[in-house]
Amino acid sequence: MEKVYDGIKDLKLGTKKNPAVVSVKTKRRMKQVASIFEEHGWEHIIELDKNEPEDITDLEILLNTPKTVTVDKKIGRNDPCPCGSGKKYKKCCGK
Repeated sequence: MEKVYDGIKDLKLGTKKNPAVVSVKTKRRMKQVASIFEEHGWEHIIELDKNEPEDITDLEILLNTPKTVTVDKKIGRNDPCPCGSGKKYKKCCGK
């Protein structure tokens, strides 16, 4: 499926316009989760419901953001060989 830009930008989670919504079972757990949100400065809504299962997926998303991946520079044919022989890569290890 191809994603087409529809002009609507996704809002960042944990802001005033898009607060993180979590639900917990106990008041003690509610205080723990609230302290994590306040420590990081994220906007949040915590629902307390003893009959529903705990749902803290928004908190987990905020805590486990993906890291930026950097790619090493590719060795060109005419660059010096990284093995230290002094030859060009194409004449040494690039065969």
